[in-house]
Amino acid sequence: MDEGYPSGESKESGLIRVLAPNPSPMTYGGTNSFVLGHDDVAVIDPGPAIPAHLDALQTAIAGRPVRAILVTHSHLDHSPGAEPLRSRLGNIPVLAFGASHTGRSATMTRLTHLGGGEGLDHSFAPDALLAQGDEVAGDGWTLRAHHTPGHMANHLSFEWSETRAVFTGDTIMGWASTMISPPDGDLGQFMASLDILEALDAATFHCGHGGPVGDPTARCRALRAHRLTREASIFAALPDAPTIPELVARIYADTPAALHGAAARNVLAHLIHLVETKRAVAFPDVGPDATYEQS
Repeated sequence: MDEGYPSGESKESGLIRVLAPNPSPMTYGGTNSFVLGHDDVAVIDPGPAIPAHLDALQTAIAGRPVRAILVTHSHLDHSPGAEPLRSRLGNIPVLAFGASHTGRSATMTRLTHLGGGEGLDHSFAPDALLAQGDEVAGDGWTLRAHHTPGHMANHLSFEWSETRAVFTGDTIMGWASTMISPPDGDLGQFMASLDILEALDAATFHCGHGGPVGDPTARCRALRAHRLTREASIFAALPDAPTIPELVARIYADTPAALHGAAARNVLAHLIHLVETKRAVAFPDVGPDATYEQS
């Protein structure tokens, strides 16, 4: 499945997308790994540690020096390939915002026991940390890091300065709205990240799954509107449905029961945001078993 990417280099010369063989309802056709550069390259999101995928990445690298392996975030479908790829290629630095819990708010830290989400790479330990605005460069390419949490607290996006393209990982995708599942996901952080990415005025988003997004501004606005509409529905339902099971039953009445667990986690993300923005209160405290009221 090419999903808008031709075989070999894309029209943005020097970019190769390597699709990992890990399709699923969460990953769509698989994780997108990218090899960027000409005489020397960067690898963005090495993906899962699947030998066939690592073989394909090596083929795309084609013996060129690798400046760095950059990781947007450390879910299990994005970061575990970093170490085995480095062992194949030599002493290449792995760069990211931080380990898997880095960047979590105090609220999400208190909810760490919930687990869930898409699976953390608990062993992930980058060699060097990238903060907002840090740059990594090679021959003819420059990547500027932007901290874009929301899907995950340690999430980075990478602005490709020469082309007005941005590698958005899982913060923005074209094929689906981003999963925001506390404690990994944080809706307040996500809404702020949409503002950051929209302000970049990019021409293209290269996403962690699916094809490229050709109208980034419209996509940011559509995702923001989707979340605000859902939030308004939850807020309006609170007087009659003060618990998460009641809210799920009311708002997701047409959703198959098998998906109600994911729906409940999404509702929790919205409720946390409502509490943190002082539009709702939780008793005794925010969590899946709390009772919520409009403030």
